[in-house]
Amino acid sequence: MTEVSVVLPAYNEETTIERTVERTLEALASFLPADSFEVLVAEDGCDDRTPEIAARIAGGDRRVRHVHSDDRLGRGGALVRAFRLAEGETLVYLDTDLATGMDHLEELVESVRSAGYDVATGSRLVPGHVVGRPAKRAVPSRGFNAAARLLLGSRLRDHQCGFKAFDRGALFALLDDVRDEHWFWDTEVLVRAQRRGYRIREFPVEWIPREETKVDLVRDVLGMGSQLLRCWWELAVAPRLTPRATVASGVLLVALATALMTLYIDFGAVLAEMSAADPLPVALAAAAYALSWPLRGGRYRDILSELGYDASLGFLTGAVFISQTGNLVFPARAGDAVRAYVVKVRRGVPYPSGFASLAVERVFDLLTITVLAGTVLFGLSAAGWADPSGLDGIPAAYRRSGETALAVSAAMAVAAFLAVWLVVVGARGDGTLVRRAVARVSTDSYAGYVADVIERFVADVGTVASDPRAFARIGASSLAIWTLDVVTALLVLVAFDVGLSPVVLVAVGFFAVSVGNLAKVLPLSPGGVGLYEGAFTLLVVGLTPVGFAAAFGAAIVDHAVKNVITVAGGVASTVALNVSLATAVEESRDVERVEVD
Repeated sequence: MTEVSVVLPAYNEETTIERTVERTLEALASFLPADSFEVLVAEDGCDDRTPEIAARIAGGDRRVRHVHSDDRLGRGGALVRAFRLAEGETLVYLDTDLATGMDHLEELVESVRSAGYDVATGSRLVPGHVVGRPAKRAVPSRGFNAAARLLLGSRLRDHQCGFKAFDRGALFALLDDVRDEHWFWDTEVLVRAQRRGYRIREFPVEWIPREETKVDLVRDVLGMGSQLLRCWWELAVAPRLTPRATVASGVLLVALATALMTLYIDFGAVLAEMSAADPLPVALAAAAYALSWPLRGGRYRDILSELGYDASLGFLTGAVFISQTGNLVFPARAGDAVRAYVVKVRRGVPYPSGFASLAVERVFDLLTITVLAGTVLFGLSAAGWADPSGLDGIPAAYRRSGETALAVSAAMAVAAFLAVWLVVVGARGDGTLVRRAVARVSTDSYAGYVADVIERFVADVGTVASDPRAFARIGASSLAIWTLDVVTALLVLVAFDVGLSPVVLVAVGFFAVSVGNLAKVLPLSPGGVGLYEGAFTLLVVGLTPVGFAAAFGAAIVDHAVKNVITVAGGVASTVALNVSLATAVEESRDVERVEVD
C-alpha cells in the first residue's frame, strides 16, 4: 500500500533529473517500508530530453511514475496535476535541484504521516537554519516573505521553500480555492491552510542553492507581486465589499468630498448659476444623450458579431446600461465584469470573449476621445484662444484636482495610441512580437505564460481591428457616440448663457468634454465623479472668459444629466432583463478564474 507520494516538478532538467530521482528513492527507503512510497516526476512541457529520461526511469523502476504534459502548466499546475494522480495519503514535493538537504526528508514526511500535522514546510528563515545564500537572492526573498506576512496575515517566515508535505485530505480541501498555477502557488496554499485552521509545522533546514539565479522582472515583480496583491484583495478586502457596504461607502465618500469642497468653493455662487440656467437646453441635452445609447448597443453588437456571437440590439443596449450603472454604483469598474457575466448567462458568450469585446470597446473609446481632444487642441493652439489668466479664479485645492485629472487624461491618451499600435502590429504580425518583447525583460519560464495572456488579448482585439470594414463601422459608431456626449455638454453650456461665440463654444466644449472623459477612465472614483468636473472646469476657465462658478455649475449639471439617464436606463434594463445588479456583481467576482487555453 502506497502511503507516501513524492512529486518532483521538472522543467528542462535533463542533466539532473536521473540523479535527483535516485537520491530521493534512497532517502525514502532509509526510513519507510518497501512498497510504501512512490516518486512522481511531474514533467511540465519540457523541450529538452527530460521526458525521455523520465519515461526510461519509470519503465525500469515500479516505484517511479512519469506524469507527462505536452503543454506548459506552470510549477503550481504541474504539482496539482501530479498530486491528483498520486496514491499516497501523505503528499510531498521537493525542488529537483535538491537545494534542501535530504537529511531533512524524514522529518518532513513524518511531520504529516505520524505527528499529526496537516502541512509541513522547510524554512530558510527560522532560527537554526543553515543557508548559503547570496544577498542578491536573500534580500528579495526576505522582502517578499515580509510582504506576505504583512498583507496576508501569515504567521510563517518562509513561504517559498520547495520542500513541503501535506495530508491528502487537507490539501485537496484547499485546491479548489488556490488560483495561482505558477510560483505563487506555495504561498497561497500555506496562507489558505492557515485561514482554514490547519496544523502547520515550519522547521529549519539546511539549504544551499545549486545554481545561480537572479531577480526576474516578469516572474518576481509582475508574477509574484500581482498574485500577492490579488490574494490580499480576495482574502482581506473582497469579503468586506458587500453591495450594501460598497454603496454606503460610496455615498459616504461623496458626502465627505462635498463637505470638504465647501471649504474652498463658493457653492452659493455655483448654486446661483445653476438655478439661473435655462431648463430647455438642459432638457435637449438629456434627449441628445439618450440618443447615444442605442448607438452604444449597436456598436457592442458589431463587436460581438466580429467575435462570432449574435444578440439583439435591445438586449445589448440593456447590457451596456446595466454595466455602466454598475460602474457608477460600485468601485474599480465592477460594471465591466457585470456585463461579461450578463452576456455569458443570457447569451452564452464565454468570459474570454466577453472581456475581449470590452477591451475592443475601450480601445475605440480611448482612441476616439483622444483624436477629438487632439484635433481640437491643435485648433485651439493655432488660434491662440487659451487664456491662462482665467485660472487665477480657481481655488488652489480645486485647481490641483483639475491638474490631476489632466495628468490622468494625458496618460490615457498615450495608452490609447499604444493600444492601437499594439493591436495593429499584433493583427498583422506572426504572433511572435509580444513573445520577443517579454523575453527581453525575462528569462524565466513564467514569461511564456504572461506572453500567452497578452497574445490572446491582442489576437481577440485584432480580430476586429484587422477587418477594415468592421474597424470603420465601429469607429464611426464611436465617433457618433462621443459627438452626442459633447453635444450634451454644449447644450448645458448654452443653458448657462456663458456668452461664447458658436465656434469657440464648440471648440472648447469638444476639448473639455474629451479630456474630462479621459480623466475618468481610471477607476479612481465611482463613475469618475470629481475627475470629470475637475478637468472640464479647469479647461473651460483656462480657455475662455467664463467664470469658475458658471463652469463648475455646468460641469455638475452635464455630468448629472448623463449619470441620471445612465442609472434610469440601468434600472429599467435590470427590470426588463430580470437581472439583479447586486447578484451580478457577486457572481462576476469569479470571472477572473478564466483559464488561458
